Amino acid sequence: MARVMLVNFGFLLLVMISFGFLSNILGQQQDDAGDDDDDDTAVYIVTLKQPPFVHLFEEEELKQIRHRHQSPMHGHTSKFKPKLQPRNISRKRHGRGRPKRPPSIAQTHDSFLRKTLKGEKYIKLYSYNYLINGFAVFVSSQQAEKLSMRKEVANIVLDFSVRTATTYTPQFMGLPEGAWVKEGGFETAGEGIVIGFIDTGIDPNHPSFSDKDINSQHSYPTPKHFSGVCEVTPDFPSGSCNKKLVGARHFVQSAITRGTFNSSEDYASPFDGDGHGTHTASIAAGNHGVPVIVSNHSFGNASGIAPRAQISVYKALYKSFGGFAADVVAAIDQAAQDGVDILSLSITPNRKPPGVATFFNPIDMAILSAVKTGIFVVQAAGNTGPSPKSMSSFSPWIFTVGASSHDRVYSNSITLGNNVTIPGVGFSSPTDDGKMYKMVSAFHALNNSTSVDTDMYLGECQDYENYNQELVSENLLMCSYSVRFVLGLSTIKQALDVAKNLSAVGVVFYMDPYVLGFQINPTPMDMPGIIIPSAEDSKILLKYYNSSIERDATTNEIVEFGAVAAIEGGLNANFSNKAPMVMYYSARGPDPEDNSFNDADILKPNLVAPGNSIWGAWSSASIDSTEFEGEKFAMMSGTSMAAPHVAGVAALIKQTYPNFSPSAIASALSTTALLNDNRGGPIMAQRTYANPDQSLLNATPFDMGSGFVNATAALDPGLIFDTSKFIFKNWITQLNFFFYQFHQNVLFVGFEDYMSFLCGINGSDSVVLNYTGIDCSSSNSSTISGFDLNLPSITVSTLNGKQVFKRSVRNIAGNETYNVGWSPPYGVSMKVSPSLFSIGTGETQVLSITLEPTKNSSSSSFGRIGLFGKAGHVVNIPVSVIAKIVLS
Repeated sequence: MARVMLVNFGFLLLVMISFGFLSNILGQQQDDAGDDDDDDTAVYIVTLKQPPFVHLFEEEELKQIRHRHQSPMHGHTSKFKPKLQPRNISRKRHGRGRPKRPPSIAQTHDSFLRKTLKGEKYIKLYSYNYLINGFAVFVSSQQAEKLSMRKEVANIVLDFSVRTATTYTPQFMGLPEGAWVKEGGFETAGEGIVIGFIDTGIDPNHPSFSDKDINSQHSYPTPKHFSGVCEVTPDFPSGSCNKKLVGARHFVQSAITRGTFNSSEDYASPFDGDGHGTHTASIAAGNHGVPVIVSNHSFGNASGIAPRAQISVYKALYKSFGGFAADVVAAIDQAAQDGVDILSLSITPNRKPPGVATFFNPIDMAILSAVKTGIFVVQAAGNTGPSPKSMSSFSPWIFTVGASSHDRVYSNSITLGNNVTIPGVGFSSPTDDGKMYKMVSAFHALNNSTSVDTDMYLGECQDYENYNQELVSENLLMCSYSVRFVLGLSTIKQALDVAKNLSAVGVVFYMDPYVLGFQINPTPMDMPGIIIPSAEDSKILLKYYNSSIERDATTNEIVEFGAVAAIEGGLNANFSNKAPMVMYYSARGPDPEDNSFNDADILKPNLVAPGNSIWGAWSSASIDSTEFEGEKFAMMSGTSMAAPHVAGVAALIKQTYPNFSPSAIASALSTTALLNDNRGGPIMAQRTYANPDQSLLNATPFDMGSGFVNATAALDPGLIFDTSKFIFKNWITQLNFFFYQFHQNVLFVGFEDYMSFLCGINGSDSVVLNYTGIDCSSSNSSTISGFDLNLPSITVSTLNGKQVFKRSVRNIAGNETYNVGWSPPYGVSMKVSPSLFSIGTGETQVLSITLEPTKNSSSSSFGRIGLFGKAGHVVNIPVSVIAKIVLS
């Protein structure tokens, strides 16, 4: 076997995705930009035609297996038998009560490869056996062609790259007085629910993940439905897991085989060398009441959204390069086998998947199988906004979360000698009360031997040997904040060290005018300091500074620095911001159905949640953010931070309604979402990178989905949308179906509906067959469009004349009468029937929504349907119509 070289490529913000299909399988081919020119070996994900474990059972059988497994009778053997007797079956048992499967699937894959590639060199990385029957293998393009010709093979996909996309937010979301109270307080919120995280790993030594919770009087229970394990490595020794952190694994074979993994930068273990995974896990399920101390300053106590939920980590992303689909699919497959209840993915592909539709990629299809087993999957929308169709999470079975602000802000400011006050950021102490200090620019404090001609970055204050200490001592040092800080080539921490070595009183960072579109979070500073994030405000500062300099009339040399200022400090938070607001970087809809940017009839994002300036646990080994290096907490922004907020709320819903399906959880989250901010006005959205606060417009469903997450209301939604079909052959079938659901307390996931949707995509028959083994042409059910799925929203990419849409709701609360109101999208007439209905506990009601264009238009317009219950329940249904065609 050839030696695998370990190469450090460094992190690229816009890594090109290498994603392709063999032409003889799907009739298309993509170049792999990541391969070396002189070597065409690559990692391929191979799917076999023989169905995986989850497709050997009907959907309801899987739900009943899981239900029995989680009930007090979980030790009883399931009555359900596989539809087919599998040849390739897993060694893994999913706990007691799961059907036993002979240990043969990995050997079957090995035998298949040996027979197909006789005597040739290859590396099999993984055997997938639970959600997908297949494997990941490192082979040449010629060998891949051989594999594709075998009749057992359904699909071959070239591996592709992916990337990573709270002390106060529980209060902003109303948990202490709302959702936590309903769960019995924070001491039990989320208890019994296991959240799986596919991310960069975890620091198991962080107090956010200790099972010795001083704030709770009882210990964490052992989750009987969970069968995961904790890997033991030198970096992740025995004892790293506990009753809080119940599982930890890592998946890195694709990265190692490619030569991308660098053992000097990250760990081949579940330990988090980046910080991102530790941060996201703590947001969703970190312990309650953990002190947040950064740079010796206290910022309150942290808590996860579901602080008593348990955590299982599946590390598939790594520092510098992100990750690869082969590793991510292996992680998803394992998480499903282990029995997680919620799966949180703060990761997105680096570009839209090519092919018939964006939904057809190994990650989304593996997630579809996971959803079939009853796992609720949350994914970050991506940080590619604010452009339309910038969405990086595509499929209707995935709950996609965008990022919003919250009302907490750490304000810092600098007051100039001319009584002008300029706002800024920075966790710093103030200069002495009432005292102003002279300001000296780094460019004006150079040693005689230092010249700007030889170093154009001297203004960034990165090397103290370049400066004259006599000029800087006891003054405020002014430094330029350029794009090099964004790229990590210069750091705030280094500038502060330089200032301290020069005996400066503090540091003032002014913004380079070329730094646009970057979120500058408050940065911890161990001396008085401030970053002025606005280029316009920076010009005001520099104008005052330059006008206050006195120069010798003959030599033009500076004889006096006249500008003075005082730094107010930024350690104290205020809670007066108008919020929530959709952040400019949060990816937007409409949902792109394919790589040609045709629109899907699916609403994305589904929801927004706090994602901006979020405190979270930080890995002790992380050097990804130099400003937080060595700290236990860090403040981060992104949709990566928003998704685990919703994962935590989903855990609270699952705790309240243990038998809710993924579609029921999604419905509860969506229909109860908030539409207004904390001042009673409509939620706003930032529309531009540059000066985003000056480009605010009312948020649309393509910005915020159904709205802002409302944890308390989601625990009492009143009515629930299921993605199962509501069309029955006769009323007796419908009645039997109702009594079955009611007495079993089980809600359908809607896998068959998703398959009908996929089969309805033009040209998808062969792709559906290759991924799922289901033949669309022989299926008994008819195909449907995305707008026919029983989702808690209606999205129509092209409204061609009058169309009628159906939605079915089920009442999980007490008997209630609902009034129906609606506001139509611009250029569309709308009618909802019935406009008034009474519904008993467990009953269902079908709504008919008629939409008809009144004018031709290709511009998106938005409306809304509201169901207003007499007992206080309110159900929110956003309506989005893009193209409108009036039929003559």
